[in-house]
Amino acid sequence: MTTPDPCGATWRKSSRSGSDSDCVEVATGARAVGVRDSKDPAGPVLAFDRRAWTTFVAGLPGRA
Repeated sequence: MTTPDPCGATWRKSSRSGSDSDCVEVATGARAVGVRDSKDPAGPVLAFDRRAWTTFVAGLPGRA
């Protein structure tokens, strides 16, 4: 599922997250990746540089 953002980012959340909104959303940009709470799309965004995000995802279970 995607949600447009007024800043131009397209936010995505897992199709497995269900409809209860207990999920995080992710938006990728040219130099950074943003993560936010799907229950509060106007709230704070955690920003990670692409290298840090790639390292994080590589360390997730099932990604080795």
